[in-house]
Amino acid sequence: MAYMLLLLIGFIAGTVGSLAGLGGGVIIVPALLFFGALGWLSAVTPQTAVGTSLVVIIFNGLSSTLSYMKDNMVDYRSGLLFCLGSVPGAVVGAWVNNTLSVAHFSLYFGLFLIAMSLFLSLSQKKTKRSADEAEEEGGKEEAEHRSRPAPWWRRRVVRTYTERNGEGIVYGYHPAAAIAIAFVVGFFGGLFGIGGGSLMVPAMIVLFRFPPHVAVATSMLMIFLSSLVGSTTHVAMGNVQWWFALALIPGVWIGAKTGAWINKRMPSRMLVVVLRMVLVLLGFRLVIESLS
Repeated sequence: MAYMLLLLIGFIAGTVGSLAGLGGGVIIVPALLFFGALGWLSAVTPQTAVGTSLVVIIFNGLSSTLSYMKDNMVDYRSGLLFCLGSVPGAVVGAWVNNTLSVAHFSLYFGLFLIAMSLFLSLSQKKTKRSADEAEEEGGKEEAEHRSRPAPWWRRRVVRTYTERNGEGIVYGYHPAAAIAIAFVVGFFGGLFGIGGGSLMVPAMIVLFRFPPHVAVATSMLMIFLSSLVGSTTHVAMGNVQWWFALALIPGVWIGAKTGAWINKRMPSRMLVVVLRMVLVLLGFRLVIESLS
């Protein structure tokens, strides 16, 4: 019974996490705490829930990334750059996690998710243009940067992406700012066991104007890499319930493939709406649970 429950939790977490670029930790962590409190599973501490979640998220991130790679939706250059900040942040967050109690953990986690949903709602309707116009604009910006040499961390990175309907989108960021933001993302990922996607995806969409599909796909690459480091820290501290992890992984792997399949067929606007709904529902549930 417990194995089937964990398998189902893993599948739901993998599907939702891959679909919205969250990594699945937003489902796994509260689910382990909730069913552990009910007695359906062995009781776990927040630290064990987070450590177990991060181990499982490695496989969610890998499965999703492989699926998105087939459709060239992953921005490798940006993802690896962001990891320069997210990986150290994940280590720091994992250590800070040991200071949180169950009640405080649920409250902070819930407020964090609600704040991310509100943050994402600030995103303005992106301007649509043809692929040719997008490429022309990106070329002009890159030429301007070449004419005014600057250190790499101050040079604005400009990228273009053409969606399936032929619409081109130009997006970009300054490396120093991106790494700083990614550090904060990695910190919360290690702290809450969520892989950081619930913060990084909104940040990429709102601050850097990433196309939603690219933001989700790139986020899964980051989640895979940062979870490798964050989980290692938790393993060293003995914060992993291994039989939970082994039961969750098959469901997460299949769910990640399912979520990526749905994502590729979903309009960008609908993808953002789904992301916001998931964050709000989970956030309110955790806040209410912490106050009850």
